[in-house]
Amino acid sequence: MNLVVLAWLASSTAVFMAANSVLKIYAQKGGLWVLVAALALFCLGNTLMVQVMRANGLGLALALSVIFQLVAVMAVAMVFFGERPSALQWAGVCLGVVAVAMIAWPQGGQG
Repeated sequence: MNLVVLAWLASSTAVFMAANSVLKIYAQKGGLWVLVAALALFCLGNTLMVQVMRANGLGLALALSVIFQLVAVMAVAMVFFGERPSALQWAGVCLGVVAVAMIAWPQGGQG
């Protein structure tokens, strides 16, 4: 994976985090325009993910996206909502990161 693809992945993660935050506002307060904004952000996030899929294939792109979003959600939960993951939850996140790293690791001459 090169830096350009990593930038696409980071961008899509940021957009998905924004979309989920807007969707939470919709769930709490309602409003058609809030829902439309959330759906527009989800569409943008998926459009960005297409670039990652083109470079790495569907399986790797989604595995990377899931772990990026997992880490981002945990960071938001800790910083903004004061949540503190247990040791077992931290272990699960670490295992997820290792698993995706093993999936993404280049094999031989393949990239």
